[in-house]
Amino acid sequence: MRPAFIELLQNNAEHANEFQNRFDDVQDAQHPAVVTVCCSDSRVLQDHIWGNDEPGRIFTCGNIGNRVVQETTAGEVVSGDVLYPVEHTGTDTIVVVGHTGCGAVTATYDALTGEVSEPAGIEHCLALLAPHLESGVDALPDDVSRSGAINRLVEYNVDRQIEFLEASDDIPDGVDIVGVVYDFQDVYSDRRGEVHVINVNGETNVETLREAHPEIESRIRRLWEY
Repeated sequence: MRPAFIELLQNNAEHANEFQNRFDDVQDAQHPAVVTVCCSDSRVLQDHIWGNDEPGRIFTCGNIGNRVVQETTAGEVVSGDVLYPVEHTGTDTIVVVGHTGCGAVTATYDALTGEVSEPAGIEHCLALLAPHLESGVDALPDDVSRSGAINRLVEYNVDRQIEFLEASDDIPDGVDIVGVVYDFQDVYSDRRGEVHVINVNGETNVETLREAHPEIESRIRRLWEY
């Protein structure tokens, strides 16, 4: 057995000791207030970025590219893992969490601007992102650096995922949909690990968002208002 997994089990023993009584209220049901859709990236600690240690509070989903889109025989639909808590547990807030330097966005950008060879499973995921990012690639400023292009497309991807949710009949009216970017590369500020709000219910204009949500004004910012 590799040491990395043994260490995980040792850490889990500490977790079990600490959480012994924290599951009492969620033994038989869950009613999370928020569902988050994060990128499957080892640098994005899905619960920890919110300081969450409360079972039942956040319903976490993860996939490469923080996608809300699922391909079915009927076409593209809202992914079941995102829709489940909205449909069945009364969750009324969806948070789409992009992150700086996203590998999925980078690979999709490379696929749209050249050729990328990936195993079939990864290729499938990139193919779900590509149609939603293609117009963003075309709109990038001519003088933007590669890293600048990627981080602008991270925002663009979050916007497109929210646009898809907003257009879906499966998402009830009254559900709040928030788009954020998790920054650990000093792109938005020098506070590594800080979350920045870039989209609320489809609105992306920074000044409009700050006026509408003064309680979080300092956390609203974007790199790219296209």
